[in-house]
Amino acid sequence: MSYKTRLKIGEFSRLMQVTVKTLRHYEQKGLLIPEEIDEWTGYRYYSITQMQKLNTIRQLQQLGFTLDEIRDLYDNKSQTPSVEQLTEKIEETERELQRLQARRTQLLEWMDSRKKIKTMENLKFSIQSLPEVIVASHREVISGYAALGLLCVEKIGPEMQRLGCKCPPPGYCFTIEHNKEYHPTDIDIEYCEQVEEMGTDSAIIQFKRLAAVPTALCMRHVGPYERFHESFTEAFAYIEEQGYKIAGHPRTCYIDGIWNQEDPEKWLSIIQIPVEQQ
Repeated sequence: MSYKTRLKIGEFSRLMQVTVKTLRHYEQKGLLIPEEIDEWTGYRYYSITQMQKLNTIRQLQQLGFTLDEIRDLYDNKSQTPSVEQLTEKIEETERELQRLQARRTQLLEWMDSRKKIKTMENLKFSIQSLPEVIVASHREVISGYAALGLLCVEKIGPEMQRLGCKCPPPGYCFTIEHNKEYHPTDIDIEYCEQVEEMGTDSAIIQFKRLAAVPTALCMRHVGPYERFHESFTEAFAYIEEQGYKIAGHPRTCYIDGIWNQEDPEKWLSIIQIPVEQQ
């Protein structure tokens, strides 16, 4: 009669580099039941052949099979997936690869955007291109810049949510002033926020596609909005000095403001002015 090696659960755990908690979970799932359980002590013993079974379970898990699917394989005594099952896992893997690729692309775009913002934080002026964007737009005459925050929170934001707008990270919103001359009040302002796709216009929100801007002067503005005139003075002087001319409506892009920073002196905006060589 040959001797049959029995391994206590702790020893089996150590040799197979798997936790006791995992082994007990496999047991509860009916997947890897100890070869013997001492009725008096409750000690669990595993056999040498169960080492290979555990290795197979691990391999199947790495290939994307769930514990329930693995248990079914053993219940059906096949122990190996069928061609149909493998085909299904391959298709699942391809779908997951597509999701991961889309996530990677989005993360790279986000990182690139953050790098640009970081560059803008260190450089007062820069010349950049602005990509084509789809925006949800709302145009309204407001009493002053102080009213813009409430307009976004109480009116524009809820309506965009109602319409199911999806905004790609890290988020891009800006305003365009349509007044032909300066107005300290009654500012004709258009708020635009980038969205992933065109939607159906409502009484509050209109969707539009803004063409790419090949060349734009971008300038940091730190401080309250009432001092935008100081930054525009600097920006227009810089444009003239560098041999450019204005080629479109300036945009005021809001990076950090009252929604995140109480002190107006720390608010950060980026003025974007389309330009072209003279």
